[in-house]
Amino acid sequence: MPKEAINSPRPPVYVIQANVPDAQPLPYYKIAPDTYFFFGNIAEVDGVNRGFNGNAGFVVTRDGVLVLDALGTPSLGRRMIAAIREVTSQPIRYLVISHAHPDHYFGASAFADIPDIRIISHAGTEDYVYTPTIERSVAYRKVFLPREMYHFHAVVPDLLIGGGNPAHVSVKLGGKTFEIYDTGSHHSHGDLVMWQKEDRILWISDLAFNGRVTFIGDGHVNEIDAMQDWIDKKFPDVGLMVPGHGAPQTAPFPMVSNTRRYVDTLTEKIRAAILQGQSLQDAVRMSGIKEFESWPLYELNHWINANFVYQTLEQELF
Repeated sequence: MPKEAINSPRPPVYVIQANVPDAQPLPYYKIAPDTYFFFGNIAEVDGVNRGFNGNAGFVVTRDGVLVLDALGTPSLGRRMIAAIREVTSQPIRYLVISHAHPDHYFGASAFADIPDIRIISHAGTEDYVYTPTIERSVAYRKVFLPREMYHFHAVVPDLLIGGGNPAHVSVKLGGKTFEIYDTGSHHSHGDLVMWQKEDRILWISDLAFNGRVTFIGDGHVNEIDAMQDWIDKKFPDVGLMVPGHGAPQTAPFPMVSNTRRYVDTLTEKIRAAILQGQSLQDAVRMSGIKEFESWPLYELNHWINANFVYQTLEQELF
């Protein structure tokens, strides 16, 4: 594990042992006063990370704890709770789910059992619960993570943002203010960011990725730039930006410009290929981006991204 999380030049390589009890706390970092961070592996879900391939965090206040995201299995969610209990005995009042991709959402089952907790997410999370996609994702993980997925159930949030509900919710807890905003569906069925106001921390989830190639096989690629522009204008005094993958970062936040450059380059390549009459297969094959070829998860994500962008732009152009 890196000694420090903020601006870390390398991600952790943390092995989750299959037989470790759920009562053992996950490792965590203190990234600001009362603010803690779970630093996930940069990898696809596998038998090494066992679902710990995304980030999460929690904030302790005098009146309780707010948690952002729940990691990729109920077991990891329970180990998050054990870590929180190592820091504080304050009750866990809120779980904010930034979006419903498995690496951020599947651990929510562990939190749903906490008395009086409020679970907040985008309306798209509720929609996702009733799709065949979640059934396939759960079945896939149960094959090689049966113990970790034990007691999984799809959690329906009790406070929804976006999708006809309010686009912004303000949570005041123990002297801290958490402003939670709908950022459309740039990455998933529905995405949120959270502004930890007094500490000037912006939790951006998967609006930008740090130190790896983004995944855009879901959501709406044409919303990414617009939402990045929006956070730049809405939060001009951000002191720390925390992504859903990779290290938290201080200004000037190169992860945002790197993610944008990748997305814009891929989009322009695919748009040009479509206008030239290239087939899906040819356009994807010719879509390589040399600058990012050595980045983690390029080989896994890039061709999926290119395929998704082609189908999206083809519908828009024709």
